[in-house]
Amino acid sequence: MAINHDFETHIRQAAAILRSWGMTPANAEQTAKVLGWADLRGVESHGIAMLVEYNERRQTRPINMQAVPKIVRQTPVSALVDGDGGLGHVPASFAMALAVEKAKASGVGMVSVRNSGHFGALGCFTSMAAEADLIGIATTSVFGIRVPPTGGAAARFGTDPWSFAAPGDEGKPFLLDMATTTVASGKVRNKVVERQQMPPGWGFDKAGKPTLDPSEVMQGGFLSPLGGTPEGASHKGYGLAVMVNILSSCLSGSTLITDPMHSKQPKGLDVGHFFMAFDPGQFRDVADFRADVKQLCDDLRATPPVDLAKPVLVAGDPERAVMAEREKTGIPIGPGLLRRLHEIARENGAEWFFQHPSTNNTEQLRPIYLSVNPSIS
Repeated sequence: MAINHDFETHIRQAAAILRSWGMTPANAEQTAKVLGWADLRGVESHGIAMLVEYNERRQTRPINMQAVPKIVRQTPVSALVDGDGGLGHVPASFAMALAVEKAKASGVGMVSVRNSGHFGALGCFTSMAAEADLIGIATTSVFGIRVPPTGGAAARFGTDPWSFAAPGDEGKPFLLDMATTTVASGKVRNKVVERQQMPPGWGFDKAGKPTLDPSEVMQGGFLSPLGGTPEGASHKGYGLAVMVNILSSCLSGSTLITDPMHSKQPKGLDVGHFFMAFDPGQFRDVADFRADVKQLCDDLRATPPVDLAKPVLVAGDPERAVMAEREKTGIPIGPGLLRRLHEIARENGAEWFFQHPSTNNTEQLRPIYLSVNPSIS
């Protein structure tokens, strides 16, 4: 049974674990806030559960917990930022804030980031643009290779996500955050942690056969591409994945996901990001633009639903509904994840703020095994 914690306690716990790894207090706080942003909105695949995977990753590949993002080069409308080999939450926050600043001054801001790491949910950053009355776009490369190109028999891509946000009704921007696979690998990982089966269509085993066992996917199997099969138009997901990697890796000079030997020998994971913010006021009055975005979204919501119990929604609606509920009742933590976070905190001497996990259920005490080369995307 899940145990709920309030948002502030959630942030304090994540930050405590991050500090125990040597992260500076300021960076730990910002990283924890990005993880909490996802959990508050029900995007658990990119929330505090990522600490389990970060803990494994930092033991197999160098991650600079003292990283400080730096601007390498810039113009009035663009910048290249080096993430200094750390996790990506701080450099991504820095980069989108810089893109917003440039967009406010010049109408558009584009920031490319290299030498970074996984940074949680993309929507956290594009929403920064929407909150500033700007349109935001973001993409990121990933470290784990899980997906073959259409027609291919070997994996060449990760989940390769991208996000788009536009301001509309106050507090209700259009906020699309999607992987170019059927689901993010974090959702598969969470199924492993909680020992649950996956829904049909999420992934394949190492032989390329459909499976409901998430451990089969995480231990040598494959995520299904957006579209699933050539007959289901998987070439669309494939094309979007290439677009994401061109914007994220080719622009920044980060290691290409198709370079498994990492021949550039980066300091850390060398994940690349791309952030763009631009002002709709360059085209028309911003208030009129927002009114039309609101009208478009409201018209879509007014579409007669197939199932009266399931009204038509637009991107961002489901997450806002979860956030409204969790602001009242707290953020739930499943027993498997709670136990694993407690183990990580104890092993690293981090202060424990959550309720202690139950030891009455022996099933909760069985060890959790994730892939030795998990996909953090």
